[in-house]
Parts: sequence; structure tokens; C-alpha cells
Amino acid sequence: MMNWDDYHKEEDAPAAASAMAQSGIATSATPATNNITRAAEAMAHIDIAPGLEELEMGAQRVSVDEKAMINCRADLNQLVPFKYDWAWQKYIDGCANHWMPQEVNMTADVATWKNPEGLSDDERRIVMRNLGYFSTADSLVANNLVLAIYRLITNPECRQYILRQAFEEAIHTHSYQYCIESLGMDEGEVFNMYREVPSVAKKAAWSISHTHQLSDPNFHTGTPEADQTLLRNLIGFYAVTEGIFFYCGFTQILSMGRRNKMTGVAEQFQYILRDESMHLNFGIDVINQIKLENPHLWTEEFQQEAIEMILEGTQLEIEYARDTMPRGVLGMNAAMMEEYLHFIANRRLSQLGLPEQYPGAQNPFPWMSEIMDLRKEKNFFETRVIEYQTGGALTWD
Repeated sequence: MMNWDDYHKEEDAPAAASAMAQSGIATSATPATNNITRAAEAMAHIDIAPGLEELEMGAQRVSVDEKAMINCRADLNQLVPFKYDWAWQKYIDGCANHWMPQEVNMTADVATWKNPEGLSDDERRIVMRNLGYFSTADSLVANNLVLAIYRLITNPECRQYILRQAFEEAIHTHSYQYCIESLGMDEGEVFNMYREVPSVAKKAAWSISHTHQLSDPNFHTGTPEADQTLLRNLIGFYAVTEGIFFYCGFTQILSMGRRNKMTGVAEQFQYILRDESMHLNFGIDVINQIKLENPHLWTEEFQQEAIEMILEGTQLEIEYARDTMPRGVLGMNAAMMEEYLHFIANRRLSQLGLPEQYPGAQNPFPWMSEIMDLRKEKNFFETRVIEYQTGGALTWD
């Protein structure tokens, strides 16, 4: 009878070979064995120098002082030590702010949209226009992040947040698609609106004009002119696209939600607004850090250009407000929205250290500030306040 000890006894070579031959097992090296052997030999003699040639610091550990927002040659694969703790904290906050569109119930919205008397023509125009603009706007922002900003920002903790932001932009595009599909809209009409409706097309064209150069893989920073081009892009996309272009639409849809109309769409817009508020704050911090580290870029001429960019974006958003609200609706009108956009523009200018351009502008929609509070969630119906961690925490009862 065979026992375990017998199993471990070595067979003599001839007997083992004979047994293998009788069983049909090849005794010569198989192709797989040869491949594995060659791979092992190649890795035993790998030269690590070429992989470090781009790093001026070589194999040394990275120190905080070697890190910089742009034009840094230290190893970007070493996340720590942190130089910008605020960037890492924003990444953590963004993860805590996670949500998904399918968490939101659209049943009531579908019933309202399909009911001929559920919304007025002006309200339907607002829903259509905003889904039309935002369905492509977040894709434009995501493209800019992935194809340009991530490559050119040379700080790993900031890149960590940029990755999170890019994912959130994908969620936002998913959200608009979810709303459009749920409501049974013509998807081609809505998604192509940025090419067909002038007030939407102008905003999209303005945003695209500030990224086409950076998306060129041959574009690199390192000269004052190139560094200012990057700074111009950051102002255009963070301070204007996400900091001004989104605010008329957000206010309109959230005002609709406050009136118990299209509450599913409004709930998703509330989550998106909170994400975008974090994106905006991150972008402003990045811009100001670049200014601090590279004061020679922030010339009087460039500051004037930045002011003009903010004013151009404000004017385009005012035109959008007039197009989407030809008459008063939802407790607001185009004149009130113009005042609000002047207020927002002043805020963006102040955040960049630039002088306000609309003296005395006031906020006619103070409830918007409360909705953007990331530390708590207060729903539109004034029922209860709960800690906000994920999208599924919001209720509408």
C-alpha cells in the first residue's frame, strides 16, 4: 500500500524518463518553458536607467521643496510627501461626495414631463436648453482635463484630484443622458444642441477656443508664453466655464425643484452643482498657486486679459439667460439673472485677486449659497438636515 513517505521518494532518472515516455509526456522543453526562461533572463539583466532619464532627481527620494505646480522635474510617481495638503483634502472630500444617477428616482419627473399640463412652455424650454448645454459641456471639460491639464500640472496630489474630477465629469454626462432617456427626449436633438442653438453654441465655442492649443501633444510648458497659455486655459475652464457658464442653468433647474417640479432632475443638478463647486475651488487654488510660484507670469497685461475673459463669459451667460427666459418664470427673470451673474463675476474676479467690475452687484438668489454647502444637505422642501456623504442620502419627502 502506498503511503505519503513513498510519494516523496526520488525516482531514479531512467525510471522517471521511462514513465514519462509511456504516459505521453514530452521530455524536451516546451515552447511555454522556453518563453518563461527567456523572460526571466531578460528581466535579470534589465537596465533601469532609461526609465529614470526624464527625472532630474534620478533615484533620490523627493522632498517637499522639489515639488512645484508646473515645470517640475521631480518624480511625479511619488505621491508623498504632500506639498499642497489642500489638494489632497479636496480629493478626499470629492470621494466622500460620491453619487450615481441611478440612485435618483425619475418616476415623478416622467409623469410631469408627459403630462401636457405638467409644465408650461417656458418651463419646458428651460429643461430642454439646460440638458442640451450641460450634456456636452461636461464632456468638453473632461476632454480638457484628460488631454491637457493632467499632463501639464506637475504635482502628484493635484493630479490625484484631477483624476477624481475627470471621473465626476463622466458621472455628470451620464446623469444628463439618464435624464434625457428617462424623459423620452430626442437624444440627437439634445446632444447636438451645442451646434444648433446659438446661445448654447457660443458658450461651447468659447470654451473650446481655450483648449485647442493645449490638447496638442507637442505643446509643452517651460517658457513664459507657454506657461501663460496654460494659465489662460485654467482661467477659461475653471473660472469661466465651470465658474460662470453653469450658474444660470443650475439656478433655473434648482428653482424648479424648489417648486416641486422635476424633482429628480433637480436633485441630480444639486449633486452636480456641489461637485462643480469643488472643481471651481480647486481650479482657483491651482491658478493662485501658479501665480505665487511664477509671479513673472501675472503681468498687468495678463491681468487685464483675465478680466476680459471673465467679462466675456458673463456676457455670454447673460445672453443665455435671455434666450432661456424670454419671460419671467419660476420666480425669476432675465434681469434678475443678469444681476446674479454680475455678482458671480465679481466673486470670480475677487478670487483671482482682480478688481470687481460690477460695483454694488447683489445676490438675488441667496438660497443658492445654502444648496452649495458641502457640509450638510438641506432639501428643497425644508424638511430636515442630514450629513451628506453619498448621493443616495438625499430624500424628497
